[in-house]
Amino acid sequence: MQTQTQDYVVDGKTFEAFIAYDDTLPGKRPAVLVAHDWTGRNEFACDKAKSLAELGYVGIAIDMYGKGVLGQNNEEKSAHMTPMMEDRGLLRQRLLTAYETIMPIDVVDKDNVAIMGFCFGGLCALDLARTGVNLKGTLSFHGFFHGSDNLASKQIQGKIIAFHGHKDPMVPAEQLTMLADEMTTANVDWQLHVFGNAMHAFTNPLANDPDFGTLYDADADNRSWLMTVDFLEEIFTV
Repeated sequence: MQTQTQDYVVDGKTFEAFIAYDDTLPGKRPAVLVAHDWTGRNEFACDKAKSLAELGYVGIAIDMYGKGVLGQNNEEKSAHMTPMMEDRGLLRQRLLTAYETIMPIDVVDKDNVAIMGFCFGGLCALDLARTGVNLKGTLSFHGFFHGSDNLASKQIQGKIIAFHGHKDPMVPAEQLTMLADEMTTANVDWQLHVFGNAMHAFTNPLANDPDFGTLYDADADNRSWLMTVDFLEEIFTV
């Protein structure tokens, strides 16, 4: 497996993407962006990029906070995330620059690109889809579903799949309805899978704070990943 990093700049600030792919495979291949949780572009996100590389794709963990910026506690993580939750235009700008950065990578098939995101990254994934860029698919894992009241969505390209924990206290039921209404109105091919006993961050083995609402769930993690593998095969072969 080949791994490397690539810097890119948004408004004078440097960001760093992590790229993984199988260098024994010939030619270009589909790419999947990985949008990190509220911690920053951490080991979890990079490991997901490596898992995607093992499936034969180019896995690219993008960076929403800036090179080397990681929250060390909940207060720092919130301080990094909140400005983009409040300014979705800023979030969109950083996402679009990351997306445009991957296009010239020589192993990337620019006509076969998807994005997945976790927690805050789930919102990032959906917001990139809302820009109307050329995506084959968008995957959200225990993400936030609400759109932006003052930032219009363009025609969403590709298919949408979202995974949600029924016991997630951070994403109220009305957000599920909002997502369903938005995607149905936009005539998008969409799916929403709800895991009955799962909380927020159910894919992260380090999540172990049920009082805060975050808890790893091996069943939900495994089931969502199996569906992810099938979904990626579907969108990249149709």
